[in-house]
Amino acid sequence: MKRTIVEVLLALALIGAGVFGWLSWKQAQTAKGQVTELQAASEEAAKAVTASKAAITAAEEQVAALEEQLGPLQNKVKELDAIKGAMSSGTTLADLEAAYKTQKSLSAERQVGLGALRMLTKGGDDPAALEAFRAALQLTDLGSRKNTMCAAQIALAAAGEKVTVMSECLPQAAHGAPDAHGKPDAHGKPDAHAKDDKAAKPDAHGKPDAHGKDDKHAKPGDKKGADAHAAPHWSYAGDMGPDRWGKEFPTCAKGKSQSPLDIVGPFVKARTSLSAEYKEGPLKILNNGHTIQVNVPPGSKLRVDAKPYDLLQFHFHRPSEEKIEGKPMSMVVHFVHKGADGKLVVLGVLLKEGNENPGIKTLWANMPLEEGPEVTPDGVKFNPGSLLPREFDFFSYEGSLTTPPCTEGVTFFILKTTVNVAAAQVTQFPFKINARPVQARNGRDITMN
Repeated sequence: MKRTIVEVLLALALIGAGVFGWLSWKQAQTAKGQVTELQAASEEAAKAVTASKAAITAAEEQVAALEEQLGPLQNKVKELDAIKGAMSSGTTLADLEAAYKTQKSLSAERQVGLGALRMLTKGGDDPAALEAFRAALQLTDLGSRKNTMCAAQIALAAAGEKVTVMSECLPQAAHGAPDAHGKPDAHGKPDAHAKDDKAAKPDAHGKPDAHGKDDKHAKPGDKKGADAHAAPHWSYAGDMGPDRWGKEFPTCAKGKSQSPLDIVGPFVKARTSLSAEYKEGPLKILNNGHTIQVNVPPGSKLRVDAKPYDLLQFHFHRPSEEKIEGKPMSMVVHFVHKGADGKLVVLGVLLKEGNENPGIKTLWANMPLEEGPEVTPDGVKFNPGSLLPREFDFFSYEGSLTTPPCTEGVTFFILKTTVNVAAAQVTQFPFKINARPVQARNGRDITMN
């Protein structure tokens, strides 16, 4: 009996010891898990502290940089106050307005200058200042006169006017521009399309920013969805094709001297002399989303009755924008020139399908197929004169940029003699259609020599 009791007690002791051991192991496992969690939390906290220190360091650096900039900004404010004080009497403004009254019309640069002077003298809400800025916008385009256009847009926006400030006119930090190069354009590049500072020359387009891709005729590089500050897009087809340009660019619809024209008689005879003095230089070529454009180094000129006009750039349209008695050519190249007075002159050379063109072969071998900044191929030089015919007989008329904003006051000379281009070269051009339809003549004379 005693033996049995002892065995039972020993069994109970063993069971108790086992339960105690299991409970102890379980607690140890739980404690181990808690320690692991605490270690992970500690590591995360350490990372957060490190990140916070880095953020504090970056913030301190930014504050230091801003403090460095504050001094020059304060000096600029003082300069502006001094200028406003000097103009407050209104004497300079009165003198300038008196001088301008003798002129029939003012250039975009003079309009924006007058607006700025009135703003300094009369304040930002002066109606005449705002009207001068609006007039400047009507007269200019984004390429040849980018600074003028930007000044007018920013001034109107600052005065509370409903105007879209183009992304090109904003500080780079404001719209995330990667560099200072900006984006070129096709006719106001400055072409009579448009582009940016260093690479920009007036082109025949005057292209604002975000374009918009339409259909099979849309150009490479078109983008849907401009940013909040981008200018209205335009295209050669779709919702923002030529018949819709007037919605965003009123001159395109309301102007009475628009380009291109169908060159058809009657003609007025003229004795105007025309000669080109083009020089070879480094090839600078770009695809601005509307055309292929070549920016020309200084030195090449077109002379109209001996008056020189500097060649800024040339670009291509397919098919030709101008027609001769209702018939277009395969392509046309527009050479865009600017005089000392800001006057734009476009020389048009019609390209007829025929033999291969050596000059275009060089250009096509180096042209960017997608929209982007100007490129300068190593060791490649080009003479724009290689695209000109020998004979310089021409038709001439007063017209406009052939792309938005369709600014008028541009003189066109369309050479009668065509230049060959191979069918394969026409096909290689990356834009299937980039020509504005012919516009109403509205009684304008077309002269011929």
